[in-house]
Amino acid sequence: MNIPQDLRYTKEHEWVRLEGDVITIGITDYAQGELGDIVFIEVDTIGDSVGADEVFGTIEAVKTVSDMFAPVAGEVLEFNENLEDEPESVNSDPYGAGWIMKMRVDNPADVEALLDHAAYAELVA
Repeated sequence: MNIPQDLRYTKEHEWVRLEGDVITIGITDYAQGELGDIVFIEVDTIGDSVGADEVFGTIEAVKTVSDMFAPVAGEVLEFNENLEDEPESVNSDPYGAGWIMKMRVDNPADVEALLDHAAYAELVA
């Protein structure tokens, strides 16, 4: 299982990459493996402010539909529109082409409070 060391993680199996005050969010390699083949992703909160742990979208796999939760508070800026035609890229490249959305965070320090590599690796062990 791939757990990049330069990212932060949530207990809901999302990864976060901070660049300035913007984060990119996706689901982890562990999460995509548990979900199975992903067939549809919806983020209908573009332009909205969401609080930490609020639902920002859904991810649908062959067997289930799961909510995705904002790891920190902020404004949803962008959805990875490539996922409309290629949702399976979340399975094949969860930390690259399979990123899901970007948001401007209210407080970048909140990202530091998320799980680091070691804590996430322990969670999924």
